[in-house]
Amino acid sequence: MMAGIMSYFGGRRDTKQAARDAIVGLRQQLQMIEKKEEHLQKKIDEELKKAKANAVSNKAVATQALRRKKASESEMDRLAGQRLQLELQINTLESANLNAETMAAMKKASDVLASIHGNMTMDKVDSTMSKITEQREIATEIAEALSYPTGTEADEDELKAELADLEQETLDERLAGAEHVPLHIPAGARRVEERPTVAVEDDEEAQLRELQAALAM
Repeated sequence: MMAGIMSYFGGRRDTKQAARDAIVGLRQQLQMIEKKEEHLQKKIDEELKKAKANAVSNKAVATQALRRKKASESEMDRLAGQRLQLELQINTLESANLNAETMAAMKKASDVLASIHGNMTMDKVDSTMSKITEQREIATEIAEALSYPTGTEADEDELKAELADLEQETLDERLAGAEHVPLHIPAGARRVEERPTVAVEDDEEAQLRELQAALAM
């Protein structure tokens, strides 16, 4: 009621609600037309039935029935045109309402983006990224400084002296090992040296036979 009074006196109504109200009104009118069409269709069927029943016996009654049928059909055509116009207007309003809601959503998103960005510029972004990179480099240097052991630096002369000792020790071990390497012996001398070994083996076999004979007695 108040909305109707405000509209009458030029008050501004919400366009979204106004579009919804208009669509509801158009749909209600469309339902009334559809009911009217159903009623007319029944009348047309009844008049056609009456005309058929009296086509032979009472032509005057049949003719009047056909005239009423024709009038109902004309009204049906008029209502069909009205129904088509209502359906087109409903579709137009729904499309316009959807467009308005889409635009409102896009404008709201645009306002939010503008609020998020604020005074943000590419120069400020580049400056911030440069500061971040600089701080990362500082943090890396600090971490390396903290992880480097302190108070354990050795004197270069001391390291050289220790290295010289290790080299001398290695050379001495190699020379000591070289003294135990067998020299090359000619083949003839090797056969001469092997003969006493054979003699020793013969003496051992002789002693073994003597022991076996003593045990047999």
